[in-house]
Amino acid sequence: MKNNAITSRDIDFGKWYTDVVRAAKLADYSSVKGCIVIEPNGYALWERMQEILDKKFKELGHVNCQMPLLIPESLLKKEGELVSGFAPEVAWVTIGGQKELEERLCIRPTSETMFCDYYKDHVKSHRDLPMLYNQWCNVLRWEKETRPFLRSREFLWQEGHTIHATREEAEKETKQMMDVYHWFHNEILAIPSICGKKTEKEKFAGAEYTLTNEALMYNGVALQSGTSHYFGQKFAEAYGVTFTNKENKEEFVYQTSWGTTTRMIGGLIMVHSDNFGLVLPPRIAPKQVIIIPIGQKEEVISLSLKYQEELRKEGITVDVDRSEKSPGFKFAEAEVNGIPLRIEIGERDLEKGNVTFVRRDTREKIQEKVDLDITSYVKNMLDTIQKDMYERALKRRKELTFEAHNLQEMESILNTQPGLIHAMWCGKRECEEKIKEIKGCKSRCILEKGEKIDSKCVCCGAEAKEHVIWALQY
Repeated sequence: MKNNAITSRDIDFGKWYTDVVRAAKLADYSSVKGCIVIEPNGYALWERMQEILDKKFKELGHVNCQMPLLIPESLLKKEGELVSGFAPEVAWVTIGGQKELEERLCIRPTSETMFCDYYKDHVKSHRDLPMLYNQWCNVLRWEKETRPFLRSREFLWQEGHTIHATREEAEKETKQMMDVYHWFHNEILAIPSICGKKTEKEKFAGAEYTLTNEALMYNGVALQSGTSHYFGQKFAEAYGVTFTNKENKEEFVYQTSWGTTTRMIGGLIMVHSDNFGLVLPPRIAPKQVIIIPIGQKEEVISLSLKYQEELRKEGITVDVDRSEKSPGFKFAEAEVNGIPLRIEIGERDLEKGNVTFVRRDTREKIQEKVDLDITSYVKNMLDTIQKDMYERALKRRKELTFEAHNLQEMESILNTQPGLIHAMWCGKRECEEKIKEIKGCKSRCILEKGEKIDSKCVCCGAEAKEHVIWALQY
């Protein structure tokens, strides 16, 4: 029986998404238009994401820092493409206390400006390089239409900013960090993703090129899930970030930036969750197992606590729910919150020497003997859930992956069932704009090693240059 607080996913996907966010207490609306309150359940997910990614970043030599929230207008304007790209989304501070400011300050939409301003004063020689910095922070972008996690005016993210002595080092960093996002989505979030290069039209403002990690949601709409930008020397030239190279000549540094955000929480919901609430892969779940004792008999509580102790010793996150709520309420709460595995320990089952395990992803109930090796069993079960969730998401993506050889085919696909559309492209911006007229369909990425599926552009019929994935997007 479905959760009555949650609209059916197949009836109204947008409403279903919002219902899951609210029912699982991930976020709530605030009195600040376009900004959400990230509730403890949602923030616990973000903390897990931070924990795993931060460890990976540090393994690769990155260190964390913190840049100012406010950016002077004169500083922001130094890189023309950046300021024009973000101009519609920038919020400005014009008054401090009761005094009008001499210069407007923008609330950071991104921090390239402040990193460049810092680097120009702290880099002298090639011996100072590379500088591999990252910051975990909030940013503000004045979005017109917002939706919890997917697009809000204020959101949390990490933004890596690195500078290098050579183009080769910087490009290696750009690719390496895209590989990190790809690994994180596929291996940790159980979300199949595709990596490629953005078109000139869709790349980050000021970048030479942008690499992107793209995922498909259950309803066939794509979500950009992490980007990595190669700036070359463009920002360094604008902000005067130079160093003395090994030949004792002054040179501009080579720069990258890369980031991902709390929209990953939205991706988790839209790929894995169902009409009963949130469904979380075990590797990202803040709580992997919940043990629910039914009744207060000593043997029930004793076994519950014994299981908890043994599982915690193996690094599994587990709690025993000893609250005064009814068992039915506890089951429903665990389900809507997406806890991957539930263990029910009741008096009647114990009399028969049994305990019950319930998988959140399939809602399957499995009875096992009470004297099983609990740690091995739970570890194997969590691994199985992780693998099965990935395989189901991959199967869904394959079902919603299409080929188009002309605009009529592309339009027919988008009007029937949106998904990832593989099609060839001539490389002209005019064709990209023409395709966008079909329900807002956009290029998601150029497949750098994509096979040629046609010799002609899907739009104009001219000679094709690139194999591109197209889709509707969040």
